[in-house]
Amino acid sequence: MEPQPTADPGGPADAARHTVETVFRIESPRIIAAVTRIVRDVGIAEELAQDALVAALEQWPRDGVPDNPGAWLMTSARHRAVDLVRRRENYARKLQEIGRDLSSVAPPEEPADPDDIDDDLLRLVFTACHPVLSPEARIALTLRLLGGLTTAETARAFLVPESTVAQRIVRAKRTLARKNVAFEVPYGPDREARLGSVLDVIYLIFNEGYAATAGDDLLRPGLCEDALRLARVLSALMPKEPEVHGLTALLEFQASRMAARTGPNGEPVLLKDQDRSRWNRLLIARGMTSLTRADATATGAPGPYVLQAAIAACHAHAYPYEETDWQRIATLYGLLAARAPSPVVELNRAVAVSMAEGPAPALDIVDALSAVPALRDYHLLPSVRGDLLARLGRTTEARAEFERAAALARNERERELLEARARECG
Repeated sequence: MEPQPTADPGGPADAARHTVETVFRIESPRIIAAVTRIVRDVGIAEELAQDALVAALEQWPRDGVPDNPGAWLMTSARHRAVDLVRRRENYARKLQEIGRDLSSVAPPEEPADPDDIDDDLLRLVFTACHPVLSPEARIALTLRLLGGLTTAETARAFLVPESTVAQRIVRAKRTLARKNVAFEVPYGPDREARLGSVLDVIYLIFNEGYAATAGDDLLRPGLCEDALRLARVLSALMPKEPEVHGLTALLEFQASRMAARTGPNGEPVLLKDQDRSRWNRLLIARGMTSLTRADATATGAPGPYVLQAAIAACHAHAYPYEETDWQRIATLYGLLAARAPSPVVELNRAVAVSMAEGPAPALDIVDALSAVPALRDYHLLPSVRGDLLARLGRTTEARAEFERAAALARNERERELLEARARECG
């Protein structure tokens, strides 16, 4: 079962049930992580955590909320996990072989290593984002296990049927079990490779909230909040990883603009037109702190997320818009293109070049991207090209590009904006 919203508390029993659901949503990632360490199966661990939730829903309204509700849930789930392991047919033999104490079930000792991270929650992050899973499955499982979202909430966020999300989660758990994926944080090169997957999943979740792929709303703030919370947790768990701090800084900067990105009716507001007094200065300050930590922990060239955070910091420093250091942004995009080349990065570099050097050299960059298959149905390519053509006075061509971009856009708010840009071209 999944915790479901309750009515407004109308008495002690309702208040207790509300407390159960609130505490479980906050504590469930740590509970599932701790139990997975015992049973070595994410699916079973989640079921045992849900069993603890059911027990709390039965007992707390009757007996009262315990002094430490999170610890109560954790203890209940761990006891169930130990009981389950004890019941396994070969458990007694295994205990005898390795001399493990029944009251404290722990995983095998890992090799001593200065990079060793003995943290169950971090292990859960790496497990949920394991490369054996598809990107869609990683996102769904991460939101379920670490974000505390129900299947229905995830389905609503990504505008897909609830059954689709449920199938992704079930298949992901089965795949992890079938592939016997270890509940661990990898070492050395494997950690760096896997960390990239973890960061990418968190970034994808944030981006879907920051600029929704489809639907009637441009923003889905709940997803941004979930991704930012995950990034902050990861920063605390991996304080020596500059890319983790870089991602956190990037999300802090991006989130700071949320209130100014839409108008009164939900319409998109372009960066140059945003009321920067509505930017969240606290989030910007947090972003600067995270970027400083990224620089302090770096031992070589900056990684992709640190570079993107540095670009976002340039925008955060610009008050007003006219003070934007486009030359530095173009330079940073050049470094990013060299570090992590992609057509989308090159398209963003073209925008920066257009602001630093003019639309003509930027148009050459965009025209070179027109033949890239990955951008064939990417609505921002004709959108950027239309903007460059309009600035060059080639309004007829610009109108055609904006119309093409509008036809490709799946988000209704973006489509409306692009259609308006086309009309402005006459």
